[in-house]
Amino acid sequence: MEPIGAGVEVTLVSRRGLLPDAEPEISAALTTCFKAEGIKVFSGISYKSIQQQDDAVVLVVENSCGEIEISAQKIMIATGRQPNSDGLKLQGAKIEVTENGGIIVDDHMRTSRAGVYAAGDVTGSDQFVYMAAYGAKIAAKNAVGDGDLVYDNSVMPAVVFSDPQVASVGQTEAQAIAHGVNVRTSVLSLDNVPRALAARNTGGLIKLIADGVTKKLIGAHILAPEGADCIQTAAIAIKTGMTYEDLGAMIFPYLTTVEGLKLAAQTFDMDVKKLSCCAG
Repeated sequence: MEPIGAGVEVTLVSRRGLLPDAEPEISAALTTCFKAEGIKVFSGISYKSIQQQDDAVVLVVENSCGEIEISAQKIMIATGRQPNSDGLKLQGAKIEVTENGGIIVDDHMRTSRAGVYAAGDVTGSDQFVYMAAYGAKIAAKNAVGDGDLVYDNSVMPAVVFSDPQVASVGQTEAQAIAHGVNVRTSVLSLDNVPRALAARNTGGLIKLIADGVTKKLIGAHILAPEGADCIQTAAIAIKTGMTYEDLGAMIFPYLTTVEGLKLAAQTFDMDVKKLSCCAG
């Protein structure tokens, strides 16, 4: 196998697979894309040991077939993030925190201590710079005003800048089912999107989640080279209460990745493979 990127062979190891909280179709397709680029992916494993041996780091994991020994020059351990709140003396201020140190706030960004507000990564949730800015605005205005602004992350776009990019907004299929929604889904592979065909890069998909009764869109999940630039269109559609019929009837520019949202919306009720170019 030829080294990839900057001349480095890469192996990814995880217990639950890539992006385990994403839609399973997204996780599986991303894994396929990575393997096609020469990245080795091990998942569904348990960790046994890790040690330095001469110039290598040796990781031993185990799966249903037995033990696997992985040798590398360098290893990066990614175990998540936790709020950097240790130095804030929150216990002395009687401000409640979660088990991992996140400051507990309500939907007005108020902490457990009257007159004290918190926003951003220190709360331990929605750790994106744009959500920190959004929460800080609400906290500041509520702190000096009448406290009527409410933090709403129900239509929060999230992006993983992998290649291809993973972008999502709204509910996953599993979340919608857990909420008692009569779910309908549409999954469109990128080989049905003209832009992806023209770019000869079809290793991705678009999945839309809708309420089967109202036909309103409640979730969108994209794996595509320009997925990050497409997700806001889906966010606006969900925020404004559009149905998948509404989205499928809109005019989109031809030969763009975002046109895939229109095609995915049409896929709820028809086979887009049988449509002509730019079919309405």
